[in-house]
Amino acid sequence: MKKSELYRHLNVQLDLAVEAHQLLRGESGVEIPGVLMDEQEFEHAKVTTITVQTDEGAEAISKPKGHYITIDAPEIRTNNYIIHEDITHVLADKLIELMNLKEDASILIIGLGNWNATPDALGPQVINKTMVTRHLFQLTPDELKGHMRKVSALAPGVLGITGIETAEIIRGIVEHVKPDLVIAIDALAAGSLERVGTSIQLADTGIHPGSGVGNPRAGINEETVGCKVIAIGLPTVVNAFVIAHDAVEGVFEQFVSTPSVYKLYKGIKPETFSKIIDNVLSPFQGNLMVTPKEIDELIKITAKIIAGALAMSLHPGIDRADYERYLQ
Repeated sequence: MKKSELYRHLNVQLDLAVEAHQLLRGESGVEIPGVLMDEQEFEHAKVTTITVQTDEGAEAISKPKGHYITIDAPEIRTNNYIIHEDITHVLADKLIELMNLKEDASILIIGLGNWNATPDALGPQVINKTMVTRHLFQLTPDELKGHMRKVSALAPGVLGITGIETAEIIRGIVEHVKPDLVIAIDALAAGSLERVGTSIQLADTGIHPGSGVGNPRAGINEETVGCKVIAIGLPTVVNAFVIAHDAVEGVFEQFVSTPSVYKLYKGIKPETFSKIIDNVLSPFQGNLMVTPKEIDELIKITAKIIAGALAMSLHPGIDRADYERYLQ
């Protein structure tokens, strides 16, 4: 039973491109046509870049063509300022590479999500810590203008709070503010517990809010808002189906030496397995999402890391050794 087929049957969306790539590559044992992977090791982080080059690759991995950079940093969970600072620097460097901004660029930062639900509050919390400059830029001395960029920020809420699609709100703001770049920050759904709160994904293809939790909204990308969009995402939840599947698979892995039992498990059809899981997760019908009890602290830490990286990458004049002074 292929895990990818089971995920598709249950409509489980993998928000992280690196997880989708690992899943397909692990099953086939060969490289995915039209998809490239590159890895870099840092002291406190591993950076994996997935580049989807062709339509064939995009269809296979279920991601639009573009670049997806994932920073895996398990030590985010540790209470260590020095380590968090190092991860912030790595994230800032990757943002600079991906954005490739002009000196006089104008940037609009959007914090997606519901500030009333902690696992979905990453975007609004980053906005609360972001240094905005657009309203002050006319007063900035000429000698500083080469070291600062026009930055505006907004947490537009969610459809259930505003009654307006977030993409519509952003499109209206873009038409008025006319930024060169939109940066959208959102919480994601992971395909494994180990990535919750520790993997940060950057993408130059925009984002589809809510897709990972079975509540997809209108996409936020260059086609829908009329401006290039960079997405920053952090997994904060895992679908309970994924946990249930991994637990069952772990049990049967112990019976590898008993071919009859292991063969029985591998022969289960995806629709049969999905029906079993649906019954277990009823009445949520496979849409139950799980988050760790320390999610409050993880959101607080990662919001600070992302806001710090944005400050350093957007404003060349900010001293990296003293970037925290510029956080709200």
